[in-house]
Amino acid sequence: MAGVFTNTVFGVILVYTYLALWDEKPHLGGYDQAQAVTYVWLGQCLYATLAIQGGGAEKDLMERIRTGEIAVDLYRPADLQLWWLAGDVGRALFQMLGRGVVPFAFGAVFFPMALPTSVTPWAAFVVTLLLATVVSFALRYLVALSVFWLMDGMGVNQVLMITGIFFSGMVLPLNAFPGVFGDIVRVLPWAAQIQMPADVLMGETDPLGAFAFQAAWAVALLAAGRLLQSAATRRVVVQGG
Repeated sequence: MAGVFTNTVFGVILVYTYLALWDEKPHLGGYDQAQAVTYVWLGQCLYATLAIQGGGAEKDLMERIRTGEIAVDLYRPADLQLWWLAGDVGRALFQMLGRGVVPFAFGAVFFPMALPTSVTPWAAFVVTLLLATVVSFALRYLVALSVFWLMDGMGVNQVLMITGIFFSGMVLPLNAFPGVFGDIVRVLPWAAQIQMPADVLMGETDPLGAFAFQAAWAVALLAAGRLLQSAATRRVVVQGG
């Protein structure tokens, strides 16, 4: 309930900030005001769902690596990466239903939003959410594995929080970023988390292209995680002996 309240309040603050900005710069990033409002509430819906600033499965994984309990996980008759991915998908679904739906519904009731009226865009949107969840996990899994060498996750957690909030588009839609910098941020994996689902939902991009972009990053990041996991577990150092 506290999370729902927090996301709703921040959503209202951001909506009025965006409305003031869009009054000065209509169609910023190719969005009109209704689309900008929709983007805000979608971001509030997905903030905890995708663990934009961290705090998902990687938090527990970092702690298990730090304490050496990861050695027990490596003995389990289950793939380490898929084990944590399954857990994080469950966490994401819980956060979506428990914390994301109510703020989004609040926004739809009290603010003008650019929502589709047919089933097809919603179905495509669900696919982008699934792919966004996998990309989010794959990014955070890579960060968590760094603790095998760092022995502490505090610093990388801070990096994860800053990059997650900025490059995912939580502060401002990535479409609004100008010039070469905008071109760069829109091809980074964080763009698969909020920007792609938002554009698919509002009909601003081809769903198949969005799926391909998200799937390519999901495969690349999961493969990188697999390689890093293999390197880390060749010689497991358990802290404290």
